[in-house]
Amino acid sequence: MSMTIAPPSQEEKSEFRLRLEEAVAGKHSQVSPFSLAWSEGRLTKDHFAFWVAQHLHYVGHFSEWLGAMFADCPHKDARDFLLQNMWEEEMGTPHTELLIRFGEACGWSRDRILSTPALPTTNGLRYWCETLAKSHDFLGASAALIVGLESQTPGIYIRQMPVLRDTYGFSEEETIFFEVHISSDVIHGERGYQIVEKYATTPEDEKRCLGLVHQATEMRWMYMDGLYREVVRQHGDV
Repeated sequence: MSMTIAPPSQEEKSEFRLRLEEAVAGKHSQVSPFSLAWSEGRLTKDHFAFWVAQHLHYVGHFSEWLGAMFADCPHKDARDFLLQNMWEEEMGTPHTELLIRFGEACGWSRDRILSTPALPTTNGLRYWCETLAKSHDFLGASAALIVGLESQTPGIYIRQMPVLRDTYGFSEEETIFFEVHISSDVIHGERGYQIVEKYATTPEDEKRCLGLVHQATEMRWMYMDGLYREVVRQHGDV
């Protein structure tokens, strides 16, 4: 499944591409309170484990949503991308397993991670994504789930990785979940931009996609705010 992934230069970007990027940047979760507390070394390993338990409720279903999008997609190049994305999530050591292993390195047992209930804000993001994947066409779902959500991941994790190694002393093996997503989601995000640009062929398509990207960034921010409020409630200011 060979794909073009080279991003265009700033000068080559279309007005629509720039507006999509602005929509993501306007509410990027890399500067949410929880993300800032993490990148500034103000959280504990217990907080990280709690994040793992919550994040599983979200990312543990991502390949299912990609499958629903694949079933609806009429374009071979986009289907190839969605299939590759699913394959990377599930084949070999599934990404969810890498996430659980990080939670275990933080001190929580696998059973505790898997049995921790989702916060209402976590469920809000999860079920919003599920609705988008199953009830929208592939174009709208791609704008929301891949451009609006998945493309954010490298920008979040690249700020968190140094502190995990340097401040908290995690090993490379324990943080491989973050390494994988810093590299793979750069590619996935770029392909998402390319697909949305290619198949949003009318002003109405562009407006709808931009609206869904804005919604996606708001939903992820609310999910991150839920994490932060719970940490503050349990442990005080961080």
